[in-house]
Amino acid sequence: MPAYLFENCHLYDGLGDAMREGMHVLTDGARIVEVSDRPIRAPQAHRIKVDGRTLMPGLIDAHVHITATVTNLGTLTGQPPSLITAGAARISYEMLMRGFTTVRDAAGADWGHAEAIESGLFHGPRLFFAGQALSQTGGHGDFRPRTLVADGCACGQAFPSLGRIADGPTEVRRAARDELRKGATQIKIMAGGGVASPTDPIQNTQYSAEEMRIIVEEAEAWHTYVMAHAYTGAAIRRAVTAGIRTIEHGNLIDEEAARLMAERKAFLVPTLATYDALGRYGRELGFPEVSLAKLTEVQAAGLRSIEIAKAAGVKIGHGSDLLGAMHVHQLTEFSIRKEVLSPAELLASATRINAEILMKPKELGCVAPGAFADLLVVDGDPLADIGVLTQPEKRLLMIVKGGTIYKDTAALH
Repeated sequence: MPAYLFENCHLYDGLGDAMREGMHVLTDGARIVEVSDRPIRAPQAHRIKVDGRTLMPGLIDAHVHITATVTNLGTLTGQPPSLITAGAARISYEMLMRGFTTVRDAAGADWGHAEAIESGLFHGPRLFFAGQALSQTGGHGDFRPRTLVADGCACGQAFPSLGRIADGPTEVRRAARDELRKGATQIKIMAGGGVASPTDPIQNTQYSAEEMRIIVEEAEAWHTYVMAHAYTGAAIRRAVTAGIRTIEHGNLIDEEAARLMAERKAFLVPTLATYDALGRYGRELGFPEVSLAKLTEVQAAGLRSIEIAKAAGVKIGHGSDLLGAMHVHQLTEFSIRKEVLSPAELLASATRINAEILMKPKELGCVAPGAFADLLVVDGDPLADIGVLTQPEKRLLMIVKGGTIYKDTAALH
C-alpha cells in the first residue's frame, strides 16, 4: 500500500472546530504518519495536490442497517441470505461513495459482512456490527403476525435477519453472550416501542431493568457496550439507569431524561433522515400502513429532541437508519439537522463524537498521526456550508479509506 502526501490543504482535522490553511498530511499504508503546517519531505510518497481544497476525516454513520434491503422489514424473512447479502454489498458501496468510511450497523450485519469488506470481497465502509438485536416477546424486534401463537419458549424465533427474541434473565444473558461470541462489536437491544414493528405502541417500555442490567454486564465483560432503541423519556431513563451507553433515535426525549443522559455520559444518536424519507416515500415503497400511522408523532418531535439534548449537554452522534431504496437519502441527515445545529456541530457529530461512540477516538474521525488514513477531499468548506457534503457527485473529489483510494474524480495525483 503506497504512501501519499496531501499538499497545501485546508484541513478540518476533526479534533477541533477550526479550518487550518496551508496544511500537509502524510500517510503510509493504512495510517496517517504526519500532519504539519510546513511542507513535508517524503520523496517516496505519491503527491496529491489538494491546492486549497478541504481535507477532512471520512464520515461516520453510527446507525445503519446494510441488510435492510427492503422497506417493509417484515418481508426480509422470506428472502435468502444470498440475496440479502448481494443487496448489502451495493448499499455498503454506495455509503462509501457518499464519504462514509466507517459505519455502525445497528442490527442485521454480521462478522461475514465485516470480513467481506475487510478482505476486499466487496467495497464499503469499515463496519462495526451489532449482529442480531435483542428484543423481548412483543417488542420492537418481534415481527411475527398476531395470528402466530408462540408454543413454549419464543427465544431466538422470528425475524432472523435483524433480531432475535430473548425473555428473562437466563435467556437475555445467553443471547448477549451468543452475539458477542459471533463477533458483535456492541450489543443492540430494543428498550421501547417502534415505528417499523407491527404490534408494539411507541409509548411502551420494553425489557425489565434486571434484563437490561444483565445485558450491560455481559457487554462490559467483553469491554464493549450496549446501544438501545428508545423514543420516550421513560424508556430512555430506564435504559440509561441500567447502564446503556447510547440511545438510538430518542425523538420523544424529555428534559429529565436528557439531564440523566448528560450525568451518565450517555450518547444520543438521532436518525431524522429515515422519518423524513418514510414520510415522503414510505407508502409507495411498501411501508406498512400500521407503521405509517405511528410515524407522525416521532417525525414531528425530531428536531426538538436534538434541541433538548443539546441544552442538557448530551453528546449527539450522527445516524440515518434508512431502509431499502431510501438509503440514497443518507446525506439528508445534515440538511435536516442544520436547522438546529451549526456546521461545526454537524461535523463533530459525524466525526469525533461518533469515533467516541465506537470507542476509537484516536483512530477514527480525525486527521492525526496514528489515525486510520480515512480521508475526504472536498471542493468547498463544510464549516461554512454543510451543504457541500450533500453533493458527493459534484463536491466529493477523493475518498480514501485505510490508505486505499476509492474515488479520485479530479485526478489529484
